[in-house]
Amino acid sequence: MRATLYISESAQKDITNFQCDNAIVIKYLEKSYFITDGRYTFEAKNSVKENVFVIEAKDGLEKSARLLLRELGVKKALYDPSKWSVFKFDSLSKKLKNIKFIPILNLSQKERIIKNSNEIKALTKAVKIGERAFEKFVEFIKNEGIGLSEKELHYKAIDFFTSNGAHELSFSPIVAINENAAKPHALPTDLRLKEGDLLLIDAGVKVDGFCSDRTRTIAVGKNMNASKIQKFSNQKIQKVYDTVLKAQESAIKAVKPEVLAKQIDSVAREVIANAGYKDFFIHSTGHGVGRDIHELPVISKSSSSVLKEGMIFTVEPGIYLPNEFGIRIEDMLVVTKDGARVL
Repeated sequence: MRATLYISESAQKDITNFQCDNAIVIKYLEKSYFITDGRYTFEAKNSVKENVFVIEAKDGLEKSARLLLRELGVKKALYDPSKWSVFKFDSLSKKLKNIKFIPILNLSQKERIIKNSNEIKALTKAVKIGERAFEKFVEFIKNEGIGLSEKELHYKAIDFFTSNGAHELSFSPIVAINENAAKPHALPTDLRLKEGDLLLIDAGVKVDGFCSDRTRTIAVGKNMNASKIQKFSNQKIQKVYDTVLKAQESAIKAVKPEVLAKQIDSVAREVIANAGYKDFFIHSTGHGVGRDIHELPVISKSSSSVLKEGMIFTVEPGIYLPNEFGIRIEDMLVVTKDGARVL
């Protein structure tokens, strides 16, 4: 008989409705077992789904997992090798010579690559809350943000996107001005915001365990807003912005079931290449989003994924000109039966 082992917190949450930083989940037949230490057992017992049994590991997680696997008579065990340290996996497996351990990369993400209706609703809710946070944050910048540094704006972004602690962040927000926006994952600096600057904001919230992800590149001024319609006084910036927007819109239009993910990447990349910026689009076109901020499918030129109805991912082309500026526009979408719907 075969069992499946999970260690990532997102997989714990998905299977049992509870997660912590020290647990092993074993799924076997119709039951799941949540093995953790005494710090979490009480809360876990009050939080897990039916048919999930909480086991307190008094002598270490791996030992408790070994005992359970023997007791269940498991002959094969699936696991994701990217989630286990060598030490922890050896501690679990070396004394289980009768069990065949089968590595499957991205195991839990493959299992949840297609979202059900409840997951789509949850992700849509996270996107809408993130969208409102964007609007409020940009309004704050317009009224009070001129003169603040990226570090100060980053601090303020955390307040706005968590709704003062009501929600978690999907990831640490990116707030980048002008030349710093040419770094796709820019870290905040002491650079201060001025009227007429370019401002890139990449942020998301986690609501009910599901993430959102959105990027806007904004012309800073009295009429600044978080929409995708932006007017820059600098003609070069405007040309690059319009190119990125066209690449995103073209890629979204190309999404439908049975299309290869790499074809979506190719559509965005072709628009950018035709505008003369081929070498300045330096990352994939998108990534899946769910309980983790980066899930499957990957929308890249090397992806082998075939798009299916119910998949949710970002489309986020960008152009990055070192020491000048960078532009990225990002939205999440769900694959529908005949195309895509932007969340």
